This record gives sequence, C-alpha cells and structure tokens, in this order.
Amino acid sequence: MTITKIPAGQMRGDFSQGFGVEILYPGLTLTSDDTGIGPIGRIDRAQVQPGQLIGMHPHKDDEILTYIRGGEMLHRDTVGNEKTLGKTHFMMMNAGHTFQHEELMLGDGPVKALQIFLRPNARDLEPMVQFHEFPEEDSVDSWRLIAGPSAAPLKVRSDVRGFDAHMTEGVQMRLPAEETGRNTLLYVYSGKVAIAGEIISEGESIFSTVAYDDLTAWAESDVLLFSMDPAVEVYRGGMFSGNQRRRA
Repeated sequence: MTITKIPAGQMRGDFSQGFGVEILYPGLTLTSDDTGIGPIGRIDRAQVQPGQLIGMHPHKDDEILTYIRGGEMLHRDTVGNEKTLGKTHFMMMNAGHTFQHEELMLGDGPVKALQIFLRPNARDLEPMVQFHEFPEEDSVDSWRLIAGPSAAPLKVRSDVRGFDAHMTEGVQMRLPAEETGRNTLLYVYSGKVAIAGEIISEGESIFSTVAYDDLTAWAESDVLLFSMDPAVEVYRGGMFSGNQRRRA
C-alpha cells in the first residue's frame, strides 16, 4: 500500500514562445518497465498561441481526452468532424485502428489544455470521436465525472474513470465513494494541494494504492483524478499511450 509523488513532466518548446508541451510519463517514477500506469499512458500539458495549426497527424490504439482550461481550438478529423472546443466543450478521440486529426488555435489568447492518452482494452478497435458540452466551466469543491467505460459523458474503452474539481483554498475533499479499493492518480493542473503530508504543485501528481480523505487545497487549485482497477488488462502498444520502454 503506497502513496507516491510523481514530478512534473519534461518540457519541450517554451510556453512563452508560442508553443510548449510538458510531457508526463507517469510510470517512470514507479518502475523501469512501463512508461505508463495501467490504463494511463501519458499526459501532455500544452500551451499554444492563437493562429497556430497542429497539422493532420495519425493516432493508433490511443484513447485521447482533450481537456481545455483556456482559449478555444477548432478540431478536424478523418471521420468527418469539425468542432470548436473550449473550457466547457471536451472531446474524447477513440483512435482505434486508423485515425488522424488536426487542431487550429482560435481567439486572442493562448490555448491551455491537457491531452490525456489512455490505453484501450484491445487493439484495432473501430475509430470514433465523442464531444460533450458541460453546463459549467468548473465543478467547484466536488468531483465531476468526465470519462469512463460506462455512465460517463465521454466513453473510454478501458476500465479507467476520470474526474475533475476546482478546489477553493482551504477546502478538504475525499475521493469519490465509488472509487474505494481502486488505484488512483491525482494530477494537479494548477495550484497546490496536500495529501498524506505530501505537497503537490502544478504539473505534479500523486499515485496511490490506498484511499485517502485528506486532500486539501493549499491554494485555489484545479485537479484531475483517474481511478483504475490495478488488475485490468490494457493494450500497451498504442502510438502515444503505449509503453515507450518496449520501443527503445
């Protein structure tokens, strides 16, 4: 039974120079064998200036959650979608066997977002893309279910559930009751929180195999929580979500 702090990812580019992405392989802190943790392959934290185009590029066997905290972007893909995404409009790209997309940054300010690469339960699934418009930008001091294998706004083809919360300073929260007995990864998008004596700041995470009830916001914070079955079978060969150690 462990609680392990995971440092922020490696920066590529520069947030202040138009394009930057901080790439986190959460498994590297836990083991030398897998760059991911079960169904969680990789988390990219990006900031891109308006007018920038991330051109058409492929994905295969990745389940990709796009989570925006600032700005807007126009999504286009090879299954016929063209949608504007923003702070209330999220997307899940279930890449499957063949999929490509591009993103154009809109508006006057930078797009600030996460792309979370989850691992499917099998390879070569049918590609599909889902969108969901939430009524509010934030879920204040309570967990909001975003994605999961069932009964969630966005479907993931794997046994992993994703939640978010906007915590006001000084607030203490517990894990969702239904996640008891599952492993969790808590990612701090912004702010600073404390769990079991550990201080976790922007870009950092906590992986836990035990339940805890002392998540406390030391500052106004945005956090994401991923809950998973430690014994779940996942496909580790995805283009971005897969185990990069096997490709070395």
